[in-house]
Amino acid sequence: MCRNMTEPLHLDAVGQAALLRSKKITPTELVDLAIAAVERVNPQLNAVIHPRFERARSEAKRSSPNPSDVSATTDGAFAGVPIVVKDLNCQIKGEPYHLGTRFLKNRGFVATHDSYLYERLRRAGFIAIGRTNVPEFGSTITTEPLAYGPARNPWNTDHSTGGSSGGSAATVAAGCVAVGHANDGGGSIRIPASECGLVGLKPSKGRVSLGPALGESWIGGVVEGCVTRSVRDTAAVMDVLSGYEPGDPNTPPLPLRPYSNEVGSDPGKLRVGLLAGPLLPGGLDHPDARESVTVTGKLLESLGHHVEVAHPAALDDATFGDMFLAIVIAHIANDVAALEKQFGVTLTTDDIEPGNHLMAQFGNATNVVAYLAAVNWVQAWTRDVVSWWLPRDGKQGFDVLVTPTLAGPPPKIGVLSGDDSTERIREIMQYTAQFNMTGQPAISLPLHVSKTGLPMGVQFVGAPYREDVLIRLAAQLEAAAPWSSRQPSIRA
Repeated sequence: MCRNMTEPLHLDAVGQAALLRSKKITPTELVDLAIAAVERVNPQLNAVIHPRFERARSEAKRSSPNPSDVSATTDGAFAGVPIVVKDLNCQIKGEPYHLGTRFLKNRGFVATHDSYLYERLRRAGFIAIGRTNVPEFGSTITTEPLAYGPARNPWNTDHSTGGSSGGSAATVAAGCVAVGHANDGGGSIRIPASECGLVGLKPSKGRVSLGPALGESWIGGVVEGCVTRSVRDTAAVMDVLSGYEPGDPNTPPLPLRPYSNEVGSDPGKLRVGLLAGPLLPGGLDHPDARESVTVTGKLLESLGHHVEVAHPAALDDATFGDMFLAIVIAHIANDVAALEKQFGVTLTTDDIEPGNHLMAQFGNATNVVAYLAAVNWVQAWTRDVVSWWLPRDGKQGFDVLVTPTLAGPPPKIGVLSGDDSTERIREIMQYTAQFNMTGQPAISLPLHVSKTGLPMGVQFVGAPYREDVLIRLAAQLEAAAPWSSRQPSIRA
């Protein structure tokens, strides 16, 4: 048994797994610590909405870490390590699954199958202790659903956790678990990571399967991943989650080696472009956001990288916002229609939130030709964006683009919710959705703190399928400017 029973929760998941293999703590003890931590802080954070404490305890009793199993690519490498999973995708058969909606909550709906994602987490030995709060359908960047109320930021509970993976981010930031399942269609891994002071990698299009329920969503823009407190955890979890499943429509090239092996490897001298100002019309030009990129640029130069103010010219095309919205509203309309067909009802604003109800109406009013025109525009635009990373006309392409993750610090609860929030969302959501549509990997690192003492992430965007480059660079930055000593005011 571990002598100091508060210490294990301070470790990252790789550290917890090592502690379990050494038999200094048992899976039951570690899971009990995580559950107790959630019970202490969740009344203030409202992050975990579906506890599965007794199931987790039963699974912990059956868990048996293998002392020789140290590779995150091997089944059982995280045997006994507690996590949380988001109430959006990552279905667990027979357990609550509400997508942030009052409609499914009121019906007490449970998932009818395990997702491939959950099967991979389970094979790796992770034990889910609960499902976390999400905005309805994951359609916005703050976690304030009418169904469950707002998740609150452990750094300051008056402020948003970000969305849509806000419940997972708050739980990890508060130290209850080391890993939280997350997904990202327009910034939903990176924005909560930014607002809660975490590492958040959006992997490449198709890197993690959405099966069996989905092949792709938002024309491949929706991806699965995690939020963590360390780069090595992010790399190790990506080793667990990545890989083709039969029937997946997108098949990225396999990495040359496990992502865990990239942590600590020399990234070499990278060519880095900096983008600090807003991209879309009406974008907020926040001084804290600009400073985050400027300071990061100086740090990168000190580490030997070539840094210049540059970004793909195609990102300046203001048409992107409208084309992205056209794709999103079509998929929200499809989600609503699927629920209506499944339950034989017509959903009203008593069932789903007014904003999503309106977007579904707009989506239904979009004809097939207009939708396909938006898809074709995004795909052509993607070619222009991605070419910036690739060698062209005898010139070396860039390796990494650096931007703010969000155009400002975490906003207060209520600022980004409600019927009149659309323009405020556009103001600060300037830098993330573009790379869902291009399919490129992008990672938010907790490198900056606002003037008001709140965490702010810096985003690093890699060339297509080059998660390896981002992980090497992220680990270098973590060593040069460590963030682990910064702790939120609410911590287990």
